[in-house]
Formats: sequence, structure tokens, C-alpha cells
Amino acid sequence: MKQKECAVVPLPKIMLSAADYPRLEQLARLAAQKGDLNGIFLTGEINRAEIVPDACDDDLSSVVTMGSWVTYCTNWGVPRRTVQLVWPEACWNADSISVLTPLGAALIGLRVGDQMPYFVAGCLNVVRVQSITQSRSNVVPFFRRPHQSKPFDDDPGPTAA
Repeated sequence: MKQKECAVVPLPKIMLSAADYPRLEQLARLAAQKGDLNGIFLTGEINRAEIVPDACDDDLSSVVTMGSWVTYCTNWGVPRRTVQLVWPEACWNADSISVLTPLGAALIGLRVGDQMPYFVAGCLNVVRVQSITQSRSNVVPFFRRPHQSKPFDDDPGPTAA
């Protein structure tokens, strides 16, 4: 009987932002303590990641971080898809994917062109990142105060009783 050959995908180097690291580590640790396989996988990814200071915007702008929009394809023939990587409690629509899923844990820290193996229901899959767009704040001030030469003072002063 011949032994089957299996192609092995080398694990890419990954980066995590220092701002995301504490919450990711706690989330993964708590899930892993409950026996959650996704938590165990995420813990492994966190342990092998390079933690990058948030001041290194140039490095992190090309990396999948929490809130990033990621376009990816997989080896199982599904057309490419774009999703936002989010915390588990923020995963409420079809355009978001939790970091505590096999695919979400595989995506964190990757760059464009990286391929990462992950398991779903005991089957080996490979995801390839095609593009990354960092999330931008959608908060717009409702109004702006006109520039004043004096500090704003809305205190009417003393009043008689």
C-alpha cells in the first residue's frame, strides 16, 4: 500500500497590534479553558505572533487586525468574499466574521498574499488573503463650534436670588 503525499502549507509570519493583543489573549485563553477548539487555535496563533506597537502604523496598515475588511478566497472553490474581522459580540451580520471562528483566527495577523491552513469540521482548508482595508471611524461631529479667540464660556455669571 502506498502512502499518500500531503502538501504542507508553511505558516506565514503574523503580526498583532499591541492594542488588540490583551483582549485577544484573554478571549482565546477563556475559550481554550472551556475546551473550545477555536480558542485553542487562536491561542496558538497569538503565541507565534509578533506584537507590534500601535505607533508602527506603516507595519499594521498592511496586516489583518481587528476591524479590518478582508477579501479572501479558500481552497474549496467558494468565490472570493469580503468580510470584516470582529469581536464575537459584534458578529451580527453576514459581512462580519468573529475572530473566534476557525476562519477568523486564521485571518488575524496575515498580509496580502499570505496563505493560512485551518480546520473546519475536521477538514483542512486554506485561506488566501487578497486585499485588506483598515476600518475607518464613521463618526462625524454633529456640529462644529466656530473658532473663537476667547475660550468658550457658557456660565452666565452670578444671578440675584
